Amino acid sequence: MKFLKFILIVISLFSFSTVSAEENDKRNKITKNLRCLICQGQSVYDSDSEFANSLKIVVDKKLQEGLSEDQIYEYFRIKYGEWILYDPGLNKNTYILWLLPILIFLIGGAIIYKSFIIKNK
Repeated sequence: MKFLKFILIVISLFSFSTVSAEENDKRNKITKNLRCLICQGQSVYDSDSEFANSLKIVVDKKLQEGLSEDQIYEYFRIKYGEWILYDPGLNKNTYILWLLPILIFLIGGAIIYKSFIIKNK
């Protein structure tokens, strides 16, 4: 009987540590995608400012409430604006952000193609 209790305790400890590890991984992923508004160029994950620490606490609370990753991003986007996300979604405010690299690539390709044709004539 003692052995059975021991096995149950060990199983429950491992299941809690697995949940905690998964939650910690999710927390790290979310905080790496949030920009610290105080620090320049740092994510909330990398920053030790008071603002970043408070955002980490908010992310923990939202995860405990059962919110998904997208819901947490939406919460921060509504509260602080699109700029807080390192990976903003495609919408009317971010078309240029997403399409500019493609446009530059196409223009550069056209310039290279034209100069190649001119050299070969």
